[in-house]
Amino acid sequence: MNSPLLSLPGAVAAEGQDEGVAAHYGDLFREQRSLAEGDGFVDLSHRGVVTVSGADRLSWLHLLLTQHVSELPPGHATEALILSAHGHIEHALYLVDDGETTWMHTEPGTQGALIAYLESMRFFYRVEIADRTEEFAVVHLPAGSIAEAPEGTVVRETAHGRDLFLPREALKSFAESGPPAIGLLAYEALRVEDHRPRLGMETDHRTIPHELGWLGSAVHLDKGCYRGQETVARVNNLGRPPRRLVFLHLDGSEVRLPVHGDAVRLAEDGPDGRKIGFVTTSARHHELGPIAMALVKRNVPLDAALTVGEDATAAAQEVVVAP
Repeated sequence: MNSPLLSLPGAVAAEGQDEGVAAHYGDLFREQRSLAEGDGFVDLSHRGVVTVSGADRLSWLHLLLTQHVSELPPGHATEALILSAHGHIEHALYLVDDGETTWMHTEPGTQGALIAYLESMRFFYRVEIADRTEEFAVVHLPAGSIAEAPEGTVVRETAHGRDLFLPREALKSFAESGPPAIGLLAYEALRVEDHRPRLGMETDHRTIPHELGWLGSAVHLDKGCYRGQETVARVNNLGRPPRRLVFLHLDGSEVRLPVHGDAVRLAEDGPDGRKIGFVTTSARHHELGPIAMALVKRNVPLDAALTVGEDATAAAQEVVVAP
């Protein structure tokens, strides 16, 4: 569904995975600076919203998720993953419980598959699962924002800001009376700067949590009893993941930004060298210039000069996940 905020002055629609909301409102770098300073809000109303209610909701979710949530306090935000039996990432969830219901938002278009999986695991537990995407829109307020959430709104607060589960019919009035709207490109540029992975961008069909640094925020290593836990424990205790996430400073003289999936190669091997990874997300940052994240083979030297894309754009790497 398309956001009503696409009718705001200057709004340019996002494409691909983020279709339905604004990429920017006419001034990308000004929007980035505002967001970094704690001003404005980001329309994330294209994201899926799922709730789980019922007396057993937390103990039941605890059995399914990578995160420890059986005693999740009301108002405490957390992240969690759902893995395949082989430990590959299938869903990334951003949760908060209000004391009666667990709220979560997910990547656009993934809520249907998520709900199908949750429903298949209900068994005799006292839980009710609901797709609330048509009722609620996710809105992000950056860290430091003094904007107030409308009374009664469920809020998920993290170090990066607050996610509001806003009634969808209130989205336009919030934009009219609240802080200025900021486009998704600004939000994504700051996400890349912070090295925060995103499902569908930093992941592919075989990504495991260790490769992206998700062990620190979305996986609890002292709990078991979830699908894929054996892989998580084995790699953490006995080995190393086959790939690792890196942050890239790109050559600023290139006009074209690399896109998701562009090949990463060792500079010394030239443009026809073997592929050692791929670009996951790229962005133009208001201070750092062109930047990106990429998933590369674990054994790529930390000081190796890299190139990305068909244009062989020069890239200097920073470690996100240690080899």
